[in-house]
Amino acid sequence: MTIPHMVDEMTARLRQEAESRGYHLNPDADAVNALVEGLLVNIERYGYPSCPCRLSFGEKDDDLDILCPCDYRDADLDDHGACYCALYVSAAVHNGSEEVVPVPERRPPSEERGKAETTTGGFSHPVHRCKVCGYLCARETPPEKCPICMVGRERFERFA
Repeated sequence: MTIPHMVDEMTARLRQEAESRGYHLNPDADAVNALVEGLLVNIERYGYPSCPCRLSFGEKDDDLDILCPCDYRDADLDDHGACYCALYVSAAVHNGSEEVVPVPERRPPSEERGKAETTTGGFSHPVHRCKVCGYLCARETPPEKCPICMVGRERFERFA
């Protein structure tokens, strides 16, 4: 299989997975293709899809936070409308009502990772529950859409 076919195949898979879970890929096809090519290079290089816009340690256990989709995607979407590499974007960016803006790096330096204080029932973030299907997520705000039943953010409640 040639590289363009691999990029097309992976892009189609990522797009289907994203849309089925209430997420959106960047509408800029050239940007998406370049990012997917970077993911494929990292899979070849490291054996796993580390974020193409971040430096990898080359050890999966050290890079679990930046396996695509990375641990920082949802917070970046909430705060900036796109993830760090802009592969994933908010609905507003996807439909053209907002533009992609630079996203600051959230990944803490390696010596600080894993040392976060837990503040909410053993979780480092508040837990939100979808009132329709019961899906739980630990993050600052609920997702735009529930990845299980696809209802909007307004159908979530804070879960104790």
